[in-house]
Amino acid sequence: CLAHPDRPPSPVNVTVTQLKANSATVSWDVPEGDVVIGYAILQQRQDGQMQRFIREVNTTNRACVLWDLAEDADYIIQVQSIGLYGESQASKRVHFRTLKETDRLPSNSSNQGDITMEGLDKDRQLQTGEIIIIVAVLLMWAVCLWAAVIALFCRQYDIIKDNDSNNNKEKTKPSSEHSTPERPSGGLLRSKKKSPSVNIIEVAPVCGCARSQLPSHACRACPCPSHTW
Repeated sequence: CLAHPDRPPSPVNVTVTQLKANSATVSWDVPEGDVVIGYAILQQRQDGQMQRFIREVNTTNRACVLWDLAEDADYIIQVQSIGLYGESQASKRVHFRTLKETDRLPSNSSNQGDITMEGLDKDRQLQTGEIIIIVAVLLMWAVCLWAAVIALFCRQYDIIKDNDSNNNKEKTKPSSEHSTPERPSGGLLRSKKKSPSVNIIEVAPVCGCARSQLPSHACRACPCPSHTW
């Protein structure tokens, strides 16, 4: 049947790449000149055991990663374009088969642009930003802690240094005013003991007479008969 004139045409060139045991990537093209604001994918297992409908709007992506697929199973997918006034007709059916765990990727489907979901990319970017912020905060906290420890150590070292200098000054101060001086050569000066001085006083004998005091040699010659010494 003919498509509604206000609806976009069906997607073309629907292909499946990046086949793995549990995932695959489906991509498509949209005819030029049509306004497409999203897509819808119908995923169905060929044996009819599972069916999934994926719908995404407000996006310009032309690819989608299919997750949680069964290993070594056949699938059928159809893609629809979502426009401003509705959805297009479903595209042609595309069959594909997932790989086994032991199988490798086919050579024709490898390295064709690793397409990931937009939501997963945003989550990974968000997690990376949070990790960077946490690491920066931890580094700043560590730097502040080390600065505080160094400042405290310097302050304690200055206090200890001042106390040691004061103690050294007190030790070098003489204990008394009569301390024994030291010679430049390192020997001690012995205190000089004064030898006891003996003062010999000559006492002049005095004559008992009424004459004046005479020296000893003069008194002995005194003619006074009653002189006494």
